[in-house]
Amino acid sequence: MSYRAHVCEKFGRYQDLTIQSLTEKKPGTGELLVRNRAFAIGFPDLLTVQGKYQRRPDLPFVPGSEFCGEVIDVGASVQRFKIGDVVMGSVLVGAYADQITAPENSCLKLPSGFDFAVGASFQVAYKTAYVGLVERGQIKPGETLLVLGAAGGVGLAAVELAKALGATVIAAASSDAKLKIAQSHGADHIVNYSDGDFRHAVKDITDGRGVDVVFDPVGGDCFDEAIRCIAPFGRLLVIGFASGRIPEIGVNYALIKQISIVGVRAGEFGRVDPQGGRRVNKELLDLANTGKLHPYVHLRAAFDEIESVFDAMVARQINGRAVAVID
Repeated sequence: MSYRAHVCEKFGRYQDLTIQSLTEKKPGTGELLVRNRAFAIGFPDLLTVQGKYQRRPDLPFVPGSEFCGEVIDVGASVQRFKIGDVVMGSVLVGAYADQITAPENSCLKLPSGFDFAVGASFQVAYKTAYVGLVERGQIKPGETLLVLGAAGGVGLAAVELAKALGATVIAAASSDAKLKIAQSHGADHIVNYSDGDFRHAVKDITDGRGVDVVFDPVGGDCFDEAIRCIAPFGRLLVIGFASGRIPEIGVNYALIKQISIVGVRAGEFGRVDPQGGRRVNKELLDLANTGKLHPYVHLRAAFDEIESVFDAMVARQINGRAVAVID
């Protein structure tokens, strides 16, 4: 038996990905074999194909880390799932395929109200938001959060989660259209940073105090502005660098303002602290099943339309998530 997959044979151009027929693998101990019905197409996938991500898989490889589908076989020692269950999962690579083997402990049951595309959009973004805001950022009800890149997949997840946790949310993005999306997902205030200077707007919203927490997946100039929006004893969560520039800061500023700069890697969090990872999964599933969290799928593409999705991503035309849906 064989299955289809997008294969990266050399780092560089995403246009060089090819669809190939690969030999089906049997699930190993503790693994599920899943008939993939949808997989998310994310910015980290683009960086991985280009060889620019912090983790470089061995060549050749199948890109993609998020998927959703039906269990068609289980390996030895699997306890939580059976054939026929619908699961959403995350892997290091391998999701851009119509079949995938994945560890049981990296899969979750699809929440009620989610379809395949929404399920494929959930784990990475919402785990990043939860690990950042709760486990690392220690956000509390009544605190004020500034979310940069608030219309992106991770940004919208942070907006929704923070509202569910009782925070006041200021959403920042580069266009009014993006800010409308953030508002529709619960943002209390919006700030357009297309002119590059938004600290005064944030200070006005907070009556000059600044925000308690900044959630920053953007980096670059936005980081430089955001760090001046933080109240004393505030926390700046470093999520990523979608702008392309890794910013720097003099630690004297952190000392004077008494602020914390906190790195967030949700996948590593679960690997370093498995019990904590299970706790995060449970909390997220509870919130999803009660309707408080629901990914925004901006674009649903066909299996063979990966290149055009990456084109749109490079042009910054995608808000929320992009997903390939497999018939």
